[in-house]
This record gives sequence, C-alpha cells and structure tokens, in this order.
Amino acid sequence: MRYLLVLAALAAAEPAEAAMHHATGSFEVTMTPVDDPAIAALAGARWTLTKTYAGPLAGRAHGVMLSAGDPKVGSAGYVVYERIDGTLDGRAGSFSLAHSATMDKGASAMQVAIIPGSGLGALAGITGTMAIRIDAGRHLYDLDYDLTP
Repeated sequence: MRYLLVLAALAAAEPAEAAMHHATGSFEVTMTPVDDPAIAALAGARWTLTKTYAGPLAGRAHGVMLSAGDPKVGSAGYVVYERIDGTLDGRAGSFSLAHSATMDKGASAMQVAIIPGSGLGALAGITGTMAIRIDAGRHLYDLDYDLTP
C-alpha cells in the first residue's frame, strides 16, 4: 500500500506534458515592395505583407519581410515578423510569428515559431511552430501549438 502511495505522489509531482494541437490549412499572401535605401545597400529588399489564413486558423496577418542574396541563382535568405488576428480552432485572439529561412543553391532551411508572450485574447500563452509548404502554387500551413496556461 505504501508503495502505491509513493508512486501516486511521484506521478502527481512530475510536470504534465504539453498537449500539442495540430492545425492544417491554406493562406494567400500579398507582398508589396518598400523602397528602403538602407536595406538595398545591404544587397537586400524590404517588403510588407498581408495574408489571409483559412482552415482551423482563420484570419488576417500583417507583417514585414527583409530579404538578401541572389534568388536567381538559388541562394538567398529572409526574415519575417507577422501578427495574425483571427481564430484558431474557435478561439479568438492574436499572436505573432517569426520566420527565418535560407536557400543555398536550391537547398532550403526554414523555421517559423510562435513568438513567446505574443498571444492575446483566448490565444494568450500560445507556443508552437509552423511549417509552410507550397503545393501546385497553393500556400499551405501546418501549425503545431500548445495553449497550456
């Protein structure tokens, strides 16, 4: 009996694993170049972007993109900060994403993370990552997230 009580106490003391959720959908993006001599001097470009998300993540996003390199030869990189306002699996609020991507002679690496502390409304406390892919010209997202308070 004492053994069972000790096991129960240990199990209760261990932190609970985050319950990750998954959302998959699509988005449309509009990018507008911004004339910025300081960025151009770094062989780069600046853009504003607007996105419309559909699926379990539904809403609008606004962001800024900085890019550099030579995409014509398959070598470039970019960073984006975007703020999404809408609903995620029925929860209304907003959160921000940070993108970082590079491409070297066609080989690419991308990371998109929910910025810690950026969630508001029913999305306060959100954490996670997003994967972006393009299939037949259509932009798709896979969002893995946790909303543990």
